[in-house]
Amino acid sequence: MKNYNVTVNGVTYTVTVEEIAEGVTAAPAAPAPVAAAPAPAAAPKAVPVASAAGEAVKAPMPGTILKMNVKVGDKVEKDSLVCILEAMKMENEIFSPVSGTVTAVNAPQGATVNSGDAIVTIA
Repeated sequence: MKNYNVTVNGVTYTVTVEEIAEGVTAAPAAPAPVAAAPAPAAAPKAVPVASAAGEAVKAPMPGTILKMNVKVGDKVEKDSLVCILEAMKMENEIFSPVSGTVTAVNAPQGATVNSGDAIVTIA
């Protein structure tokens, strides 16, 4: 048996190598049994949030509100343009998931939002 130091990505490991005489084949060592990893729990499905105050139109990604197309009191139809969100140098159109009246503008033009932040609320 010979010991060697092996460096991988800046981390040094000590390994032991067995020498085998020429012409002799060694049976591979039986691998250690590996316990099966537990199955990951199923992630809960995203459910649209609707409350007495209305449904929040949420930012799908972090960015900046370039243009707000609605104001409090405006009537909006499902799939109508609510705002333009700039993310990663791209302009993304954010549409209303429901019809109703805008009850709150949570992120005015120029505001920075994170993924999942409410932009407007529609009741």
